[in-house]
Amino acid sequence: ILPFLDIELHVYDLGMENRDKTDDQVTIDCANAIKKYNVGIKCATITPDEKRVEEFNLKKMWKSPNGTIRNILGGTVFREAIICKNIPRLVTGWDKPIIIGRHAHADQSKAPDFVVPGAGKLEL
Repeated sequence: ILPFLDIELHVYDLGMENRDKTDDQVTIDCANAIKKYNVGIKCATITPDEKRVEEFNLKKMWKSPNGTIRNILGGTVFREAIICKNIPRLVTGWDKPIIIGRHAHADQSKAPDFVVPGAGKLEL
């Protein structure tokens, strides 16, 4: 953006180490800034799994920053449409602009966290 625009940028470090250091408050602050200024650009981040928690000595397995930001903003996940000849392509009733869009992978951001404590049978 710089030097092409003379603009004040508010930068939030959403790296795993900073999210851990701030108990993920930085992600909440970032989402609230997006709400305040009505714009945001987010780069790729890592959602830690068990190996990353160990590797980076994190306090816990933090949730997806994408999911946290999306939930604070009241956003949604959408995927590229599958176009079929016999299904109309219109999304009826949608009259608001899309504010934030990102490609999603298997809807993992809203998946509940659960660690199986050991051998046994699990029913959902």
